[in-house]
Amino acid sequence: MKTIITILGCGSSMGVPRADGFWGKCDPKNTKNYRTRCSLLITKGNNNVLIDTSPDLRLQLLSNKVKNISYVLYTHKHGDQTHGINELRAFYINSKKKLNIFSNKQTINYLYQNFTYLFKGSSDYPPILKKNIIKKKFSLGFQNEKINFKSVKVRHGKIFALGYVFKNIAYISDCSSVSEKNIKDLANLNTLIIDCLRFKAHYSHLNFDEVIKLVNILKPKKTILTNMHIDLDYEYLKKKAPKNIFPGYDGMKIYA
Repeated sequence: MKTIITILGCGSSMGVPRADGFWGKCDPKNTKNYRTRCSLLITKGNNNVLIDTSPDLRLQLLSNKVKNISYVLYTHKHGDQTHGINELRAFYINSKKKLNIFSNKQTINYLYQNFTYLFKGSSDYPPILKKNIIKKKFSLGFQNEKINFKSVKVRHGKIFALGYVFKNIAYISDCSSVSEKNIKDLANLNTLIIDCLRFKAHYSHLNFDEVIKLVNILKPKKTILTNMHIDLDYEYLKKKAPKNIFPGYDGMKIYA
């Protein structure tokens, strides 16, 4: 059974364009420059695994006609990866079953403390989420729809975030460095989907030159860039990048 990976959003924390309509160096005439905040969907049969609930999640799910969510993984606690969590209520209404969410202890605690009503319920709303601390290796789904995962801890500025490896693909949306210890988990993959914020250096994200260096170490067959800021125009980036490195775009699909 084929596994389909959909990049729901590949924009940085303010998206492209920003809320004030500023496109930066991105050509507004190119629809691939329109970027919502980062989320990813992994589909195998009826098993839909969502990574992160961006503030743009409702629009992303509607655009991709997503009718069910089976599980949710989180990379880290920042608002551009978590603040669409309320949109998960729609899927509880459909299934009447709590959704299992998974992440590291820091992220789970943040979600529980800031969105307590989703876990404990209230007089007006039932609880819709069940929290789970992530393991190094785990599987989600059943029988031929099961997907095997490995979580990888990466540095993201002052905190650690999680990347996920599955089907010989790695998804690392927010990252400033990868430790030597984790190189073996990320080496020689079919596809690497990796943070590439901009051309200039940034303390909590990889920039373009740093991605090139990392790709030369990890040697994936193909690399797709995500979490892109307003100074990374799609066509310019496509021409500048080596032939096996591609800018992502909202709605992009990868088959595994």
